[in-house]
Order: sequence, then C-alpha cells, then structure tokens
Amino acid sequence: MPKSDIHPTWYPEAKVICNGEVVMTTGSTQPEIQVDVWSGNHPFFTGTQKILDTEGRVDRFMKKYGMASSDSTDEKDKSKKEQKEI
Repeated sequence: MPKSDIHPTWYPEAKVICNGEVVMTTGSTQPEIQVDVWSGNHPFFTGTQKILDTEGRVDRFMKKYGMASSDSTDEKDKSKKEQKEI
C-alpha cells in the first residue's frame, strides 16, 4: 500500500487522444493524454511514406548518386528553363 499524500493520482483508464479521437486507453497520472503521433498514424507502423521535400533535397540526392532516371531529370530541367523564359 503506498504512503498517503505523496503519490500522484493514478488513472487506470486514461484516454490517449490523437486528432480529437480516442485511440487507446492506458494507465497514467493524467486523465487524458494528447499526442500528435501514435502507432496507428506513424509511417513506420502503417507502411506509408511521405517525403516532404521543401528545398529539393531528395532530387539533389537522387542526382548525386545516380538514382534518378535521366528522362525524368531532363524533363524537369526543360520545364524549369521554360518557366524562366516566360
């Protein structure tokens, strides 16, 4: 039996909430836990992949190591040149 008045309140059915939905329950010292990522929407567990390429880093990597097909890079270069001319 724990000593009285020194331990936090234990909630055996604490709700874990992600994007406004209850995704699971667990034991915690807080009645509700707000999370941004959990195993149900994390790319590692779901098998989906999102690449956020804001500065062209993926394209530079692909060009540097020869992973990009030459057709796709030629088309991108042509479209960039056309946009600059307009």
